[in-house]
Amino acid sequence: MFALVSRLLPRRRLGLPAAALLLLVPACSGPADDSAPPGHGPAATLRVPRDFGSIQQAVDRARPGDLVLVAPGVYRESVTVATPRVVLRGADRNGTVIDGEFRRANGVTVTGPGSAVENLTVRNHLANGVLFTGVTDASRHTGGAGGAGYERLDTKVYPPLKGFRASYVTAHNNALYGIYAFDAREGIIEDSYASGQADSGIYVGQCRPCLTTVRRNTVEHNAVGIEVTNASEELYVLGNTARHNRVGATVNSNDLEALAPQHRAVFTGNAFTDNNDDRSPEQADGGYGIGIGLGGGTDNTVERNLISGNRRAGVLLTDAAGYPAARNAVRDNRVSGNGTDLVLATAAVAGNCFDANTPDRVSPADLTEAARCGRPAGRWRAPGSVPAVAAPAGLSFRLVPAPPPQRSMPRASSAPARAAVGLPGHPEARGYRLPPDSA
Repeated sequence: MFALVSRLLPRRRLGLPAAALLLLVPACSGPADDSAPPGHGPAATLRVPRDFGSIQQAVDRARPGDLVLVAPGVYRESVTVATPRVVLRGADRNGTVIDGEFRRANGVTVTGPGSAVENLTVRNHLANGVLFTGVTDASRHTGGAGGAGYERLDTKVYPPLKGFRASYVTAHNNALYGIYAFDAREGIIEDSYASGQADSGIYVGQCRPCLTTVRRNTVEHNAVGIEVTNASEELYVLGNTARHNRVGATVNSNDLEALAPQHRAVFTGNAFTDNNDDRSPEQADGGYGIGIGLGGGTDNTVERNLISGNRRAGVLLTDAAGYPAARNAVRDNRVSGNGTDLVLATAAVAGNCFDANTPDRVSPADLTEAARCGRPAGRWRAPGSVPAVAAPAGLSFRLVPAPPPQRSMPRASSAPARAAVGLPGHPEARGYRLPPDSA
């Protein structure tokens, strides 16, 4: 079964562990300009470049609650936001660009609780576009995944970042993740766009409880659109569009990160369509043609999603090494036009159930009859399987075409700062309906 997982679902690529990828590289900025007004009083606005020569200079002077407002321009720097409740905002989502020039690791790294990044573009980084994390010790981020040098994060030493938000962010052509939340909780990733990432467009990993919502984002032309690993409890993925990736979404349990197994995430109102892109970065383990795959997750809900046009499988449930897929509910989805629409690739039903979907092809053949919700768990004569489809060679992440302009945040130059506190509130999953076929 591990071999099946290796072939069908992406795992962390060897040599690049989640913790090692954080690479908290300090920004290369000079001392702050003493003549510029510091952030003081309630909700000061620090303007770049009018008052500060770099974004990092402004962020370093910001106090909790301040807004760092960045004018249109290309900023060739890495930015670290360590102060709590700072809002970093571009005045123009498409025109305010943090460019890694394929030289720097991360665009924006946020370790300050309650801070937010909004209305800007991050591109051309050797690791991540925007990173939210509770890990602050760069010396711990140099091991190799799966090898002797890899050590899982001690969550007692590095408690999770509490409170984060990414809104109206465009992340493209980054070597690993576009928007990356690792060891972070109580956050929102919303109204953002990610393309051309060599791992995943949006990643949520190692949180329990996550208390996080991923909503209304578009991810395309990535190796994986949305990736969830060891992220559990009150994680809501709502109303997103994952199309033209190699794999639309993955939900994983593994031992390369802490807090396994993954459990209790909700995927509602999303569109996972046509994830067969041969003009995207090649997925490290060969994943291709899958709408949403759950490897070793438990008690997840996949409900009211449009899942179509994926050449291998629409919904794939399978065990991961040491972690069975169990008690996942797949219901009320429109699933059609996939290589196989619904696949339960496990020897035991294990409480996984399928109700009120609209599939044409399922595996095993009696899946929708034998694994209805509410029936006792049973066993198959053989696990389900998916058709073999050769994964075409992919592009370098550097060569994926840049995206078209994206919708900007309303009143970006005048709206007051809104720190990432009290999030995500109560997400109304019931309000997210089945997307139309044109999604």
